[in-house]
Amino acid sequence: MAFLRSGLGYENAASIRGHGVWLRAPSASDYVAWAELRQLSRAHLTPWEPQWTPDELSRASFKMRLRHYAREAREDLGYAYLIFRTGDDMLIGGLTLSSIRRGVSQSASLGYWMGLPYVRRGYMAAAVEAAVHHGHEALRLHRIEAACLPWNSSSIAVLEGSGFVREGLARQYLKINGVWQDHLLYARLPVPIAPAAGCGA
Repeated sequence: MAFLRSGLGYENAASIRGHGVWLRAPSASDYVAWAELRQLSRAHLTPWEPQWTPDELSRASFKMRLRHYAREAREDLGYAYLIFRTGDDMLIGGLTLSSIRRGVSQSASLGYWMGLPYVRRGYMAAAVEAAVHHGHEALRLHRIEAACLPWNSSSIAVLEGSGFVREGLARQYLKINGVWQDHLLYARLPVPIAPAAGCGA
């Protein structure tokens, strides 16, 4: 896939490795495993994601995703990865570094999803840590932001356990499952910082 060589750092996606997981850019050959895992995890994922389209899991829709990822990578606007389990190379989830801003910002937004059979096993925390390190080192990002619903305790645990610091609440920030919803805002800098004294987490 020639497009993988176009974006800053994307050609090294296969080398992103964490504790028990590894990440690489998606390809057409991932469709069946991706669609099966997403379908199996549908009820688990839809409360946390933008509303699924009627053809969300179709091969044509997946190809459109790949074209979008390719364009984003070419223009250094975002990078998408699939997450695999070390040992058996099982597809277990996905992760993106998107909305990249250069210039004086050097920042991006982190997003992720984990298939239902693999939740609460530490895989996402490991994937986030590996991706954030790659973002800071290979992609030369200074600030990596993330947002999650206030009642998504699992995502909050992943972010705070990975050194992200809560910075505030954005009202009706994203349209999730068809509804504009408030989100907690987090960010991580190259050197994680502790919350200021007296500030509750």
